[in-house]
Amino acid sequence: MIVASTPSALTAHLAALRTRSATVSFVPTMGNLHAGHLALMQQARQHAEIVVASIFVNPMQFAANEDLATYPRTMEADLAALREAGVDIVFTPDVTDIYPGGSALHTAIHVPVLGDSLCGRDRPGHFDGVCTVVCKLFHMVEPDIAVFGEKDLQQLLIIKQMVSDLGLPVDVQSGATQRAEDGLALSSRNQYLSDAERALAPLLWQTLQDCAQALTAPATSEAERVLKPARDALQHAGFAIDYLELRTLSTLDAVDHVTEDCALFIAARLGRTRLIDNIQILAP
Repeated sequence: MIVASTPSALTAHLAALRTRSATVSFVPTMGNLHAGHLALMQQARQHAEIVVASIFVNPMQFAANEDLATYPRTMEADLAALREAGVDIVFTPDVTDIYPGGSALHTAIHVPVLGDSLCGRDRPGHFDGVCTVVCKLFHMVEPDIAVFGEKDLQQLLIIKQMVSDLGLPVDVQSGATQRAEDGLALSSRNQYLSDAERALAPLLWQTLQDCAQALTAPATSEAERVLKPARDALQHAGFAIDYLELRTLSTLDAVDHVTEDCALFIAARLGRTRLIDNIQILAP
């Protein structure tokens, strides 16, 4: 496995590996890797001869009051995991490689509508930072395929829209959410949870499943009649709810019934940890 720490080294190593017919797949990460990331690497390997991963904690997607300074950085363990996963090149740029003049003064990419609700509403500028760094990484890596996890479903939909709108020659593929045995979606931020919070956290996934079942029952009622009691129950259990909403997959519009393909999206806080999850519901 090759570790490229600069854009020029990345370009040189890719040129040495790439042949006329070789397909390149790419999985961008912020490090602190877990089994969910490694499943994306496996998917990338299934579809390409060359697999590239990146490790870059992107300051542009963190607000001033968020956890940029304390975000877990585990480079040595990450590189060992990626080597074991069979990744060919790992790109580990510095902030100055991505934002030579600083992220605060850098041009940003904004995807309207999809990027303005849910986490876009609660974390202003977050998806602008995500789209900007992903677009820059796409130009540096020039992948044929990029793989993103469905755990961050809103992010996945936004990146697909950005790729379509900007005409980027990348096939964006989705990887299924990986879960612990008790149902909690794997996330780098799960390690912030205390033992008591970790024991409570799987209630998010159980709530999503229960709500999805209620919303697709033959005598289903309006979404809010299902979701409001669910929010109240989670708050009573100790969660601070940012949102629990039914949204269409096409536009992320809020809807009252599953009349087209939708998803239930949830974001909630336990202590200092913000957890997100979702469940997709296909129209009958």
